[in-house]
Amino acid sequence: MQLNVHQYIPVTKVEGPGIRACIQVQGCPIRCNGCAVPFTWPENGGIARDVNELAESILNTDGIEGVTFLGGEPFAQAEALAMLGRLLRHEGLSVMTFTGYVYEDLVASNNQHYSDLIAVTDLLVDGPFQKENLDTSRPWVGSSNQRYHFLTDRYLYLQDKLLDIPNRLEVRLGTDGRVMVNGLAELTDLEYLFGKLM
Repeated sequence: MQLNVHQYIPVTKVEGPGIRACIQVQGCPIRCNGCAVPFTWPENGGIARDVNELAESILNTDGIEGVTFLGGEPFAQAEALAMLGRLLRHEGLSVMTFTGYVYEDLVASNNQHYSDLIAVTDLLVDGPFQKENLDTSRPWVGSSNQRYHFLTDRYLYLQDKLLDIPNRLEVRLGTDGRVMVNGLAELTDLEYLFGKLM
């Protein structure tokens, strides 16, 4: 099975609890106003990756405790991500999934692929980004409407400690000279950062 991937980050410290792999999928039907990654909206433009090969790559990465699925919109590729999540959870890794949909709507949809992805997710962050409700005081989320759903007990210990976890950015320099940034920051921080880099 294939997954349309915008970016695969083998090791990150800013896309969820602990040290993780991160898969940013390509394609988003929600297209939130003010989205920081509108280049992930089109369904084309990503790289087709085989789910089994991705699982093998992630499992061969030392020191990670799990994987984060973000977008784009992960539930637009729920079947493939559920398969990947099952393979990784079987080997003891955790799964964190972001979605612009609301958890209750995903459950009520009776979509089997959605249910399968939810079933392999330990920590779900839901809700569309709302530019008018910008809030980066909590880790990994950008607006105050977005919620954390602890679907297993794996990360329950974080429930009362979220405000103690700062948002961070990672900056990578590619061999081709490209600057790649992931994580969460306010626009003024990004402007300052890129002003210093340019």
